[in-house]
Amino acid sequence: MSEEQEVKKAFGIQKLYVKDLSFESPTSPQSFGVKKWEPEIDLKLSNSQRHLEGDLYEVVLVITATVKQQDNTAFLVEVHQAGLFSIVGFEEAEKKYLLGSQCMNILFPYAREVISDMSVRGGFQPLVMSPVNFDALYQQHLQQQQEQPEATESTH
Repeated sequence: MSEEQEVKKAFGIQKLYVKDLSFESPTSPQSFGVKKWEPEIDLKLSNSQRHLEGDLYEVVLVITATVKQQDNTAFLVEVHQAGLFSIVGFEEAEKKYLLGSQCMNILFPYAREVISDMSVRGGFQPLVMSPVNFDALYQQHLQQQQEQPEATESTH
């Protein structure tokens, strides 16, 4: 195969941005008077991707953090951290991996920073999230997809 026929692979970040952001503190200012801050934190992560045009894709990581103190919601913050990515020359499986894992690894630190910043702006301690292994989550997703047809077939 000559160099002219060789397909060049390229993965690039075109833009990173906050697509949507929400902060609620339904029990403030009462939640500020808690003597011992021992919150329960519930985190939900999801993502979506869509092909825009050509080699351009929009990927959105959604993180919702609900922080409760003594069964009352102290605050809730949700961020839709998005990015525009160009993906050129990759096979379909490679492209799905880039969109489902690598783009999430790029977006996550930005979303984590927004969540920490919003918790402080809301009058609370910074909410510092641990790293997420998006490779493992992507592999788990693939495994679930492979098991679904088997489960469907066995119910007939």
